[in-house]
Amino acid sequence: MRRRRLAPLLAVSVTATLAPALTMSTAGAAQATAAPAAASTSAAKGALDRYVKQKPKWKRCDADAPAEFQCATIKVPLDYRAPGGEQLDLAISRIRSTAPDKRHGVLFSNPGGPGGPGRYMPLSLGERLPESVRQKYDLIGFDPRGVGRSSPVSCGLEPEEQDWLRPYKEETFDKDVAWARDVADKCREKTGDTLPHITTRNTARDMDLLRAILGEKKISYLGYSYGTYLGAVYTQLFPTRADRFVLDSAVDPARAWRGMIQWWAEGAEPAFDRWTEWAAERSEKYGLGDTPKEVGQTLWDLVAQADEKPIEIDGQPTTGDDIRSGMRGAVFTPEFATEAVVELKKAAAGEPASAKKLPAPAGTARPADGSEAPDGSETPDGSEEPDDNSSASFWNVVCNDNSAAWSHDPESYRRDAIEDKGRYPLFGDFASSVKPCAFWGKSVEPATVVNNKVRSLIVQNEWDPQTPLQSGQALHADLKGSRMLTVLGGEGHGVYPSGNACTDGEVTAYLTTGKLPAKDVTCEATAESNAEARKNQKRDVLPGTPLPQRSPDRF
Repeated sequence: MRRRRLAPLLAVSVTATLAPALTMSTAGAAQATAAPAAASTSAAKGALDRYVKQKPKWKRCDADAPAEFQCATIKVPLDYRAPGGEQLDLAISRIRSTAPDKRHGVLFSNPGGPGGPGRYMPLSLGERLPESVRQKYDLIGFDPRGVGRSSPVSCGLEPEEQDWLRPYKEETFDKDVAWARDVADKCREKTGDTLPHITTRNTARDMDLLRAILGEKKISYLGYSYGTYLGAVYTQLFPTRADRFVLDSAVDPARAWRGMIQWWAEGAEPAFDRWTEWAAERSEKYGLGDTPKEVGQTLWDLVAQADEKPIEIDGQPTTGDDIRSGMRGAVFTPEFATEAVVELKKAAAGEPASAKKLPAPAGTARPADGSEAPDGSETPDGSEEPDDNSSASFWNVVCNDNSAAWSHDPESYRRDAIEDKGRYPLFGDFASSVKPCAFWGKSVEPATVVNNKVRSLIVQNEWDPQTPLQSGQALHADLKGSRMLTVLGGEGHGVYPSGNACTDGEVTAYLTTGKLPAKDVTCEATAESNAEARKNQKRDVLPGTPLPQRSPDRF
């Protein structure tokens, strides 16, 4: 895949514009925070300096939240090229270091998405991170622009319009094209002038502005899934501001975002082969077949039967497409996939079966920050968060970040879906069929080419259903100062912390000392760490990392 040059728009050198003493209230620091060349006028510098001088009004986040969990709202420019123009709210949070005398700095975090609210991340992390890490950092969270309480965007989508992973069928493709066009039109109409500025690059700029407001020279960072891409973009825009960066379950920047969605289908095929081998070795217990080929055929026979007539389980009809989309993520955890097929087989034969053991089909997303918003959750202006905010913010980022990745010819999606269903029968057509980005406008900026020597630690499970191992390896190659920690046999999306002494020890050592491993590290998965993946695969619980849990149709 060809990589694009960085546009001159962002050619301002952050090192050249750093104030010598790194005083965060200076115009020089403000200019460096903004990055775009258009912000280099004296008026723009003055506007940015006013942003940097903001004093967050910290208060207890919620009445039932711990007193140390504090929240505030700051203002950020809608468009960093014109910082004197419209503004957005940025909802932020913090939990201070538990040992101020041992404090190293701030640890920003992002739970994934795009569209995952991160304001509650400090609370989740505070409960799970080792005390040695808690002592070193103030934990900083934020809802990215357009998400949660940060000027949330909406496209006015009904629940059925948010069901976006759609299988290819000749008889429904025209309806799917109409759906994709309608979603794009609704987003343009509802989001208006805000739409083109909801991007990963601008979220990275918001992070650096927040860094400046907090009076910090650098930030450390813990990002999951989509959060690894956000972290990588930050290192590209602000390499001298990046301290200790942990990128857990990594996105390949060159494949953002259509290629990453398609990787869900590509990555499922080796996991499918691994699952059939696992189940065949245990044929006496599960009865799905004595060979991998027989196990696979058992599944495809069930898919064919459900295509003819949906299989009822606990009164719920399950189609062949439901089976394919649900098994896409399930096969990364062989025991879970095997138990699911056993139940499907029972139901297909008219025997009692439990839907609780089945994977949820691909569908709409739920919050990715591991928390539930309080009842009556409101934005800073008193309005309620839109019901479709997760989907609206997802499409804003996925389509705005790199419009060049998306064809505007609907027929190209038909061809890709047909071809990829043949190559990747479990999920190829779901991943490659038409999406709203086909009808989106041109990105304000080109996609970010990540290519730097910032020191960071990339952490990756071998069997990750959302960001395959190859994706982490690609980011490792782009971040030439990075080390990679691979968990052999590791299942699930998200690694740290997992209770695995090897992986937790390596990541904790880096966060507490700043010293990367001398070379790439390989750890072996443990039964305990993989058990978390199996637990999170259960129906009605979001598959993914123990921190945070996430939806199977997000990163």
